[in-house]
Amino acid sequence: MHYAPRILVTGGAGFIGSFLCERLLDSGAEVLCVDNFFTGRRTNVAHLLDNPRFEIMRHDVTFPLFVEVDQIYNLACPASPIHYQRDPVQTTKTSVIGAINMLGLAKRVKARILQASTSEVYGDPEIHPQPEDYRGRVNTFGPRACYDEGKRCAETLFHDYHQQHGLEIRVMRIFNTYGPNMHPDDGRVVSSFIVQALKNKPISIFGDGRQTRSFCYVDDMIEGIVRMMGAPDEVTGPVNVGNPEEYAIRDLAEKIIELTGSASELTFHPLPQDDPLQRCPDITKARDLLDWEPTVSLTEGLQKTIAYFDRLLSQ
Repeated sequence: MHYAPRILVTGGAGFIGSFLCERLLDSGAEVLCVDNFFTGRRTNVAHLLDNPRFEIMRHDVTFPLFVEVDQIYNLACPASPIHYQRDPVQTTKTSVIGAINMLGLAKRVKARILQASTSEVYGDPEIHPQPEDYRGRVNTFGPRACYDEGKRCAETLFHDYHQQHGLEIRVMRIFNTYGPNMHPDDGRVVSSFIVQALKNKPISIFGDGRQTRSFCYVDDMIEGIVRMMGAPDEVTGPVNVGNPEEYAIRDLAEKIIELTGSASELTFHPLPQDDPLQRCPDITKARDLLDWEPTVSLTEGLQKTIAYFDRLLSQ
């Protein structure tokens, strides 16, 4: 009889988490989705509720969780600046205490555990693109520090649990990801620009728009996450997963206006404190260790994301 692995996804009702739950169910796994619904939404996983191998639980990872699982994907934490700055103390608790609780669970049940870390650990980088051995330039008490430093501390905890207890860990650093199921009010650049364009409202660009980001479509990101969890034991990470193609923010805005046929005009606003001017992954390790690189073009990914928001706004 084939044994279906039992997999816990924290933050499973969030943007990336919901796609991961769906992918894992498609692979035949039993999936326990845990979320406190601070930013995750039930609508993201509503279509999975009829699946007998899917279970959803309202739970905050800053409190211990006692379940029996074979693998843990730890995605719990607000990831957009608007959301994680709303309650910075809780954001740090989610990253640090949440990591401790999930690592403790993994140790007890001898589960492999993956940490969804972030490109934010590099801060406002002096090296470009960013390789995994770059230690970053992070302000320890700026407005983004609750997220940046929380995720850096979580990486430390994962490493120490691996060294001290022999825990099977995977640490991946996720770069800007976009796609359907994004929160329309999360303040991230892709969702903000698309919503403004569809409403024919002015598109708000912070700074002069020449700062760059790399944008990875969610399907590519999910593939990277699953490959990271399934990598050989010696691949503990960290491994960058993201799209190495850079785009200036202004170019992104103009592309979205073109794809939506919007009458929106560009408006410019002061750059927020500690906002990085460049953010682009060196994915050499992902290519070498995971045989992974993104395949979805920005145009194709934006078309799918625009279609999602168009449906959402017309409801």
